[in-house]
Amino acid sequence: MTQSNPIRVAINGYGVIGKRVADAVFAQNDMVLAGVADVATDWRLRLLAQKSITLFGATPEYTRAMDEAGLVVAGPLDALLEQSDVVIDCTPKRVAAQNVETYKTRGIRFIVHGGEKHGVTGHSFVSESSFESAIGRTATRVVSCNTTSIVRTLTALKRAGLLKRARGTLLRRATDPWESHEGGIMNTLVPEPEIPSHQGPDAQSVDPDLDVVTMAVKVPQTLAHLHYWSVQLTRAASKEEVLDTFRASPRIALIRTADGLTALNTVKELMADLGRPHDSLYEVALWEDMLKAEGDELFYAYMVDNQAIVIPDTIDAIRAITGLSDDANASISQTNASLGIGKLLG
Repeated sequence: MTQSNPIRVAINGYGVIGKRVADAVFAQNDMVLAGVADVATDWRLRLLAQKSITLFGATPEYTRAMDEAGLVVAGPLDALLEQSDVVIDCTPKRVAAQNVETYKTRGIRFIVHGGEKHGVTGHSFVSESSFESAIGRTATRVVSCNTTSIVRTLTALKRAGLLKRARGTLLRRATDPWESHEGGIMNTLVPEPEIPSHQGPDAQSVDPDLDVVTMAVKVPQTLAHLHYWSVQLTRAASKEEVLDTFRASPRIALIRTADGLTALNTVKELMADLGRPHDSLYEVALWEDMLKAEGDELFYAYMVDNQAIVIPDTIDAIRAITGLSDDANASISQTNASLGIGKLLG
């Protein structure tokens, strides 16, 4: 493909992930957004005309409901798929698995996200780990936000020959901010009932060689996730060697409490000041002055923006399965440049 013949991308589901994927597709010079499909008729979809995004209904019934609500709707999902090369399913958990048969019947390549199980596509995607094995596939699954961060950080250590095994504790946000009036938790903590929590095995669906165990607890806040990791290295390493290893990763950003980035809210404020769309933190934000290396033991903590971290990997996944690129590093560099991913502070 060339820039004169870009990949036509359809998005099914225009929620917190879908709208961010749409913005990211707009930023690429080798893709165009064919349109988005959804089921809602509220304020979220009334903004699409301002962005020149063509709207479709997820079914003929939803198409009629949108039309009756006064939305400009071009037709049902089938019409969108007919004019697209790939569809990104950003629908809620377990809905995408039901849509897969439609995509297969249509013969269109598709990408689902981490709310679905590995078996839905038979392939799980994180750009730095599994780009090559996704090339030319008809489908892949971009893993969840937490799993993406786990694979990114552990892959960096693995490539440096430092990773032996890793054990992590995840403090998970209770719900998305825009839905916090509908649910979530207050004045309590809710542990995931099983150890390991699902994120460790999910990381192994991307890289089976990872020796990783996770534990997780939901906490009463909605900004982001916070991870604490204890890693046994293959040998003794200095703090600076480990930091250099993380610096070499294109999607890990080192931050410092000494700069006033002492909590999740301060990092989100930095994203706003940088002018990131939706205040998005695409990187793993890892505190370098908190990191400690003692012999062959390593301890560190980082922040995960669950609404944003998977967006660049989704763009790379489009390139891999459509054949736009067969070079992971080239795609990552192109995506990073288009989204302004890099050092957060000088």
